[in-house]
Amino acid sequence: MKNRFLLPAIAAMLSAMAVSAQENDTLIVKLNPGEKVWGGRVADGSKMPYAPGFVGDMFYNGNNQIQPLLLTDQGRYVWSEEPYVFGIAEARIIIVPQNEGTDLDLKTGVAGETLADAHRYASSEFFPATGVMPPEEFLKVPQYNTWIELMYDQNQKGILEYAHAIIDNGLPAGILMIDDTWQEDYGKWVFHPGRFPDPKAMIDELHSLGFKVMVWVCPLVSMDQYLICQEIMKDKGFLLKAPEPGASWDECTEPYPVTWWNGVSAVLDLSNKSAVRWFKSQLDRLMDDYGVDGFKFDAGDPIHYPADAVSKGGVTSQDQCMLYAAVGLDYPYNEYRSGWKMGGQPLVQRLGDKNHSWDDLRKLIPDMIAENLLGYLYACPDMVGGGQFAAFLDPDRMDTDLVVRSAQCHAMMPMMQFSVAPWRVLDSARFDAVKKAVALRQEKVAPLVMELARQAAETGEPIIRSLEYEFPHCGYSGIRDQFMLGDSFMVAPMLSPGEGTREVVLPKGKWRGDDGKVYKGGKTVTIEVPMDRIPYFEKL
Repeated sequence: MKNRFLLPAIAAMLSAMAVSAQENDTLIVKLNPGEKVWGGRVADGSKMPYAPGFVGDMFYNGNNQIQPLLLTDQGRYVWSEEPYVFGIAEARIIIVPQNEGTDLDLKTGVAGETLADAHRYASSEFFPATGVMPPEEFLKVPQYNTWIELMYDQNQKGILEYAHAIIDNGLPAGILMIDDTWQEDYGKWVFHPGRFPDPKAMIDELHSLGFKVMVWVCPLVSMDQYLICQEIMKDKGFLLKAPEPGASWDECTEPYPVTWWNGVSAVLDLSNKSAVRWFKSQLDRLMDDYGVDGFKFDAGDPIHYPADAVSKGGVTSQDQCMLYAAVGLDYPYNEYRSGWKMGGQPLVQRLGDKNHSWDDLRKLIPDMIAENLLGYLYACPDMVGGGQFAAFLDPDRMDTDLVVRSAQCHAMMPMMQFSVAPWRVLDSARFDAVKKAVALRQEKVAPLVMELARQAAETGEPIIRSLEYEFPHCGYSGIRDQFMLGDSFMVAPMLSPGEGTREVVLPKGKWRGDDGKVYKGGKTVTIEVPMDRIPYFEKL
């Protein structure tokens, strides 16, 4: 059964509810009445826990990370080393493997009574923590990405102006990421000579301002670069190969043309260890010659490794994605947006690009909770205000309140990343609110996040958690607009336009709000949220 047939097939199974004939240990996981399910794709975080009728596809990552793991609020876990499609029905999970008649090696059981019990068991058993965490700067200071301000015109003058403006406008130096088109071409990893007259001097100046510097890379090679393709394909076989009838890997000679958002390119075959060494040699040269500190590893989604392409190792598309992520383990300053089975590793993971919209802002919390629940502990919620540059080209399309509320939400999470320059698009009152959020992060949130990250590196325990995780069986599984940092710090940001009120659910106990007021828990309270307030509550 081809993957594109899996979704309609399982949807038909769900709608007909004709599952009795399918029952066996491979395809059916029985649930207790009312048992709720999380897991699979981070991109589906806003739909967790899943309602009956939901269908999830672990073959396609949805522009984000996947973990072949399902968890329930009654301590149940489901794990498979291979991807699958699953559907949620009343009191059961229906699982369909990749190929008809194939038995998945499902590992399932009950590890306790709660979502946290299931997570802790799965983490220790299937993706244990390594004891290593990313560099502290990711958690202590903001990240700044040049994408929105410079788009497809990354250049030395513009990057330096952006960096100086960060400092001049009262924001702290942090990690600066130079985005796509700094390079001469895909696969030709040298600074574009026309737009970067002296890249070493540029990076030296950025370092002197207090920034760490990362540059954007991908595993794709422009097919217009004949000499590079000739060197690494014709002579060495470093690229995925187009299939030829009856031909072995050695006999196939042409690179596989892969369509992605920037055109059509060849793609590195990372099952070929020599190709990995070549790629790393390009990265190492950037560090040695220019002083680059690390890399934003973009692309690398399973869809960029076609299933019918010929690889030296004969691996799957998902395995190629995992091999790409493994490259980052040798470069502590890393960032990924795509992942497969890399939970527990000291990799910085970013949510997929969010639109400049209130709907997408409201996805940040459940998606970030899903990241951590699936073992991707060191996570960044995309870019403040959204990562789609078109929204910032037209002032009539841009919502300045949204930029502020987005920055406030980011400031309370494990990482925050700016791209659009808030001093450019906001009036003074709103920009002051953003700076107040950053100051709160530096003073209060970052030290807490650092301590939680150190613990996570040893235990695999999530940094950001749902209320259901910390306060099980209290009716909180559907709360998607509040989150916990650790076990006693709760954040309830404003996720709606303007200044107004919001309701906050307070679990049992005593809670001190950011306004100093002490609340008795076990109830819902309504609070005022002016533009410069980020509501948070500390459990006493």
